[in-house]
Amino acid sequence: MPHSIRPGDVLADRYRLIDLLAESEGGLFWRAHDRILERYVALHVIDADDERADLLLEAARRSATVLDRRILRVLDAEKSDGLCYVVNEWGSGTSLDILLANSGVLGPRKAAWLVAEVADSISVAHAAGVAHGRLVPENVLIDRTGAVKVIGFSVDAALFGLGPDRMAADLTDLAALLYCSLTSKWAGASPSGLPRAPQEHGRVLRPRQVRAGVPRVLDALCDDVLNPYAGGRGRDPREELTARSLADTLEEFVGDAAGMTEAMAVLNTVRREETVVLSPVPEIPVRDPDDSGDLDEALPDPVPDPAPEPPPSSVELPTEAGLPIFDDENDDVSWLNARTSPAPPPPPFEPPPERPLFAPEPEGGAPARRPRPGGQASAGTGSEFWPWDTSTGREAGTGTGALVEDDQEVPGRNWLRLAAGIAVGLLLLVAIVVAFNLGRGKTPLGAEPDPAPTSSGPGSTASADAGAPLTGLVAHDFDPQGDPPAENPDQAPLAVDGDPATSWTTETYLQQLGPGGLKTGVGLVIDLNGEHDVSEVDLTLSGSTGVQLFVTDSAPASLRGLTAVQSLTAGPQETIALDQPAAGRFLVVWLTSLPAVNGGFRGEVAEVEVRG
Repeated sequence: MPHSIRPGDVLADRYRLIDLLAESEGGLFWRAHDRILERYVALHVIDADDERADLLLEAARRSATVLDRRILRVLDAEKSDGLCYVVNEWGSGTSLDILLANSGVLGPRKAAWLVAEVADSISVAHAAGVAHGRLVPENVLIDRTGAVKVIGFSVDAALFGLGPDRMAADLTDLAALLYCSLTSKWAGASPSGLPRAPQEHGRVLRPRQVRAGVPRVLDALCDDVLNPYAGGRGRDPREELTARSLADTLEEFVGDAAGMTEAMAVLNTVRREETVVLSPVPEIPVRDPDDSGDLDEALPDPVPDPAPEPPPSSVELPTEAGLPIFDDENDDVSWLNARTSPAPPPPPFEPPPERPLFAPEPEGGAPARRPRPGGQASAGTGSEFWPWDTSTGREAGTGTGALVEDDQEVPGRNWLRLAAGIAVGLLLLVAIVVAFNLGRGKTPLGAEPDPAPTSSGPGSTASADAGAPLTGLVAHDFDPQGDPPAENPDQAPLAVDGDPATSWTTETYLQQLGPGGLKTGVGLVIDLNGEHDVSEVDLTLSGSTGVQLFVTDSAPASLRGLTAVQSLTAGPQETIALDQPAAGRFLVVWLTSLPAVNGGFRGEVAEVEVRG
């Protein structure tokens, strides 16, 4: 039904449709003209029998209760002529995703100021019990004055079939807006058209890992909200942070915000596209074939190209390239600019002093010697050739060693060299043999190593059982973020029954686990039947799965306060050896990412074997 309406149609005898701006999820977004109040408005239109119609009208009523200068208000909502539509204030500007595409990523202060403005509006809405629901870059506008506007409040989420209780998603999306402004990548919970932020083992990379020069304060804020469970931080920041506290943190980072709107307005006018205008080409007359005159006389004089006028610009652009210098201690960025003046000329070349190629023939017929470097005379000889005294044909020496004739050999020198070579060869051979024996698991001399000594004292039983599998294990499902908090509890004992043919499986999720999914993970709690030192865990899984291991003394109700003893991406058969044995009674096997299956993502744990 919405597709049958055309530009020029009038809804409710009041709103004349002008431009179709967007079409998605079966709904239409129009620019319209209010013929009664003579103003432009924005219309969201879907079929009246659409299952989202009641959700859309309820979202419009909730949004109308929020009053903030940055939020475009709902003006009207109604079902009429088989259509359901919501009327909003009209706001013109550039959305954040287009601004980033045109001008590149924002500087740290601009990004923090922009997200602080959005967070301030979201805090007003949350205080009234209303969530935006889909806080993506496409719904954040920067108008020509540099002011920030938030559009689609509650209404856009309803069009995507999202429920009203999405305040936690708003907080994640606020941090993702900051991440996006700094890196041009999207890491939020709501769907957006921007490229997704890179991940590693189910964890969103920190902004400083994607782009250099991000201040540590902003980097840590993004990481705390987008990766609440990664690395065993032991707390869920979304339970402590609010939109108000996030806005206060960003405002404190920005400091004095004077001039920020003007800076955003200038940034909003910068475009990378430029129109190239070529100078006109004069027409050349064609010579008449019967004309015997000179062709040069028929050609016009060349017209010089007018000097191009520089385009007007209010932005002072840099004229020379530079290199950024990042200061990790103060989070400052300085630029090493190119030289603005020519380099000084090199010093004049000085030719080397002239030296004779051969020493002069001394008296007595002694052979000529090479000259001393630098041409300086040796002490006490008065000759400029060193180390020879041309008056006698003998070496004058340097005063630091004995004088030896050229044809005289030092006794024993060759034997010393030969002995040194043999010693080096023997040492190299011994090193190769020792390395070969150690590589085979033997002693340096090639003998079998002695078995590990056993103790007959009171601690002998614990030493003997250090690598033995633990028995009497009991498995329970662990889903603290589920509603209800249960994940196939009847299958949990199958993970420790010793039979790989039986297994505990998770539900099939439409989205991958992680910050962008419905939950960050799901898993099992293994009761070790007493306190043990866990040193190794053998897992049998259905495919490549993100796994974190936790060891605790008491049965956990959530991951708060726990520290991961190992994190990795496990294969179908994985032996996980802990760097240091962890003592406790309960082992938590936490799945952070699941293998892809038909229709979504599902994990499977066939067997868990614990060695202590």
